[in-house]
Amino acid sequence: MDLNKWLAAAVASNAEWSKIFGPFDPHPALAVDDSRFAAAFETFTERLKNNYPFFHPRYAGQMLKPPHPAAVIGYLTAMLINPNNHALDGGPATAMMEREVVQQLATMFGYGTYLGHLTTSGTIANLEALFVARELHPEKSIAYSTDAHYTHGRMCNVLGAEGFPVPTDAFGRMDLDALEEGLRGGQVGTVVLTAGTTGLGAIEPIHEALALREQYGVRIHVDAAYGGFFTLVAGADGPEELPVEPWQAVAKADSVVVDPHKHGLQPYGCGAVLFRDPSVGRFYLHDSPYTYFTSDELHLGEISLESSRAGATAAALWLTFQLLPPTREGLGQVLAAGRRAALHWADLIENSEYLELYQAPQLDIVSYFPVTTGHALSAIDAASNRILHEGMTDSQDPIFLSTIRLDAVRFAGHPEVAADAAGARILRSVLMKPEFETHVEHLHQRLEELARS
Repeated sequence: MDLNKWLAAAVASNAEWSKIFGPFDPHPALAVDDSRFAAAFETFTERLKNNYPFFHPRYAGQMLKPPHPAAVIGYLTAMLINPNNHALDGGPATAMMEREVVQQLATMFGYGTYLGHLTTSGTIANLEALFVARELHPEKSIAYSTDAHYTHGRMCNVLGAEGFPVPTDAFGRMDLDALEEGLRGGQVGTVVLTAGTTGLGAIEPIHEALALREQYGVRIHVDAAYGGFFTLVAGADGPEELPVEPWQAVAKADSVVVDPHKHGLQPYGCGAVLFRDPSVGRFYLHDSPYTYFTSDELHLGEISLESSRAGATAAALWLTFQLLPPTREGLGQVLAAGRRAALHWADLIENSEYLELYQAPQLDIVSYFPVTTGHALSAIDAASNRILHEGMTDSQDPIFLSTIRLDAVRFAGHPEVAADAAGARILRSVLMKPEFETHVEHLHQRLEELARS
């Protein structure tokens, strides 16, 4: 796509549409001279250079990458109108687009009937899911694993609900035996399972937890903010294949959250929440006599906690899904590339003299640590920190990574590592750009150079 061409087309389309309503004189208070703007813009663009190259396969740090050009064009084109998807009179066109993309997300997860909408983030989407959980079981706690996103503990505090952290197994997944022990007291109302933890990309056993739901009468919420789109490669015919059972179980969960601004190629912020039972909409019931007046149809603001939301967000996702729909043949090919890259790099690390794989990647996050003299936690921590900073500050051949701190008990799968400290930082790489598929060998070579220096 020629971004310059379509950006110009976006401006031209808006100008053509605006002519329908007749000319008017802009107010002089809004006037800005081009020379003044040029000076401000120069400062602005210079300051933006103080960023890491999220777009480049040199960057394998946090969960960051640029949106697809189609999303940029869709967002800008709608932003020039600036619709608000809170009410149909604020954004009739983009509200319809939102309904259509939410339907596509619901189909992707296997939901038939549902209630759902976009949000500004996974945090807000999870807040809404936990809000409904609290309303359904006001006196009961909400369980989540200790490797779940910190959102859940924080949102329990916001909602005045008791949080119940559950220990994880050696792979960073909720320990269902520990969960069941907590369920026996009857004080848990909702269990949060994570499909793709943000630390290690672990997929928790959603399918196994469903049996506990039937036994103990709890609700199941799936936080698939990071990993949700990987359902598109579950059962795929290729090395990127994922086990289908956890993903098939999502269709039976009571609610699910996903972030299109992660693997859905969207700009920040774009999250989504879906409830399998549409009747939970009763908990959102409110009146806004000066807002909901142009249509008797359901306004999106009537089924969300947020009020104003950018219609441009829905427009960007809608346009992207027209080109790369959330299907195995569409967006699934992007996810598959990142997954294959992670598996290939894991193989390279397993055969390395200088790096050791922490655990096999469950999605597209690779965790590993340098082989050190003495092979102790303190040495691993120091070496990981050194590699992180040396890689990021190398002016000739930089590489951008991240670290994750793990307790000593989490190294049980590496008995050769001496536990001379309470824990250690290890290296973590998020391969969420498809370009990593052809770049992992360079990343690996660069990491080996840093590890042996």
